[in-house]
Amino acid sequence: MATRHLYLARHGAADAFGKLTDVGHRQASLLGERLAGIPVDAVWHSPLPRATASAHELARHLPDVPVAEAAELIDHVPYVPSAAETPRSWAGFFDGYDEAEAASGHRLAEALVARFAKVLDHGPRPDTHEVLVTHAYPIAWLVRHALDAPPSRWLGLNSANTALTVIEYRDGLPPTIVMFNDMSHLPRGLRWTGFPDSVRP
Repeated sequence: MATRHLYLARHGAADAFGKLTDVGHRQASLLGERLAGIPVDAVWHSPLPRATASAHELARHLPDVPVAEAAELIDHVPYVPSAAETPRSWAGFFDGYDEAEAASGHRLAEALVARFAKVLDHGPRPDTHEVLVTHAYPIAWLVRHALDAPPSRWLGLNSANTALTVIEYRDGLPPTIVMFNDMSHLPRGLRWTGFPDSVRP
């Protein structure tokens, strides 16, 4: 049975201008070391500089693996919930999103699912392994989709910088979430960046 393995990772830690920091480079390199034992077919990344730099940093550990941009992986709000769907802790977060922005974000989310959340037909090679270097919200959307959860359930599915989430897709079966937000490749001092201090363990 053909299986598509997606290895989803948020970019490394970045500064206020979106540039990867020294910590972010180290995180991405450690993620690359972890992925080096997997037969990776491709590394896809968001067009934003922090994701692009992270992808190229981790790809140093994956010789001859192609690295390419995927527009669908850009940072975006995938779904703007109604007031009734919005948890109290998120109240006010979506103020200022007009209908056009919300619709544009949801189109991106649908394109993300259409491109990556399915099995590929690769003929004699049934299994594919792809790394997606993106942002917290697209990862949350793909996890929500894999769980067949309501659209608003992407809220609160946070990912730390270079944490690893793995989803497998097989024909005729629901997706399998193998792991979510795993940071075992990072030493303690490099974990949980990208989370507010108040919610870090």
